[in-house]
Amino acid sequence: MGDVLDSMLDLMRRLPPTRIEENLNALLDICPEYADDLLGSVDQPLKLLTDHATGRDYLACDYNRDGDSYRSPWSNEYDPPLEDGTVPSTKLRRLEVAANDAFDTYREMYYEGGVSSVFLWDQDDGGFAGVVLFKKLVTADDTNATEEGEDDSTGSWQSIHVFEASEKGRSAHYKLTSTIMLEMITKGPTVGDVNLSGSLTRQNESDYPISEPGSHIANMGRMIEDMEIKMRNLLQEVYFGKTRDIVFDLRSVEGLERAKQQRALQKELVGLIKR
Repeated sequence: MGDVLDSMLDLMRRLPPTRIEENLNALLDICPEYADDLLGSVDQPLKLLTDHATGRDYLACDYNRDGDSYRSPWSNEYDPPLEDGTVPSTKLRRLEVAANDAFDTYREMYYEGGVSSVFLWDQDDGGFAGVVLFKKLVTADDTNATEEGEDDSTGSWQSIHVFEASEKGRSAHYKLTSTIMLEMITKGPTVGDVNLSGSLTRQNESDYPISEPGSHIANMGRMIEDMEIKMRNLLQEVYFGKTRDIVFDLRSVEGLERAKQQRALQKELVGLIKR
């Protein structure tokens, strides 16, 4: 069983990230007996849904799914309705409501738009776990590419932060697994069709003091903020920097005549120095 599952996960890592759902469904059609393991191991693009009770948008993923229904963090109800759907305990639900309000502010400050959702669930060992989701879409209208001949750019940033919290006296131990899925698509006469997409996953563990239940929100907020900053810098400096170096090595941004003039000038300067 492990070899087959590892092979499917290895295959998913090599297939285009923009077609995750299509490729995942194809694998499930071939090996339906691995559905639970595969769905729990592969991060899929976050779906945007609307809570009919409150009118607010929320994000749907495998962590707030029960069957074919998804639970809203705002009303705590499933859509489509589900009578015996899994919901957090009363105490944890209060913490979930406060966490959604806190991370909604975080989203507005850092992303200036988009949608965020927080879902918590009870653990058998007395602790709890949860997931913090962020999604920001960029459309062609946002890039002001309205004139004919300009390049149209679209993209999305999706963050999935899964954590476990276990209390030990006046402190708590947190395990955080963060995944960022980034997609940037540019189409136009200048650059042609360019698609830069991929995902990055990192983990971290930390201990923080707790004085009240609300301390968990501050602790997790600190961990998620630090993790997003590190992963954002890693994407910018390593991944985009490496891509930029490769592209510039393969294709010159200047004309051949200009390059010849620069080489001739360099030779002339070297000759003057040698004199």
